[in-house]
Amino acid sequence: MGVTKSEIFTEEQNRIADLAKAFAHPARVAILQLLAQKKACVCGDLVDELSLAQATVSQHLKELKRIGIIHGEINPPRVCYCINEVVWNEARETFGSLFDTFVGASICC
Repeated sequence: MGVTKSEIFTEEQNRIADLAKAFAHPARVAILQLLAQKKACVCGDLVDELSLAQATVSQHLKELKRIGIIHGEINPPRVCYCINEVVWNEARETFGSLFDTFVGASICC
């Protein structure tokens, strides 16, 4: 396996790639949609809502937490999750700026 060579890219490019990982799997998109729709912390019923195995949901939650786009609060015996508005807005601004850099070209291959 090769090295990812992330060190040859800027901090901004690495962050954009990290944020993109949040949306890189349909299960993570479904989790984010569910949390965004609820507009509140969701405790324990993500597995039931998504019809996925507990281990699968946990794996995706771990990645979303690593990126910082969700918060997790431990309220034994459950962990409650909600959108981290700061990172959510960062993603919105980051992708908006990235997409805005292309304004269209009159000549294309």
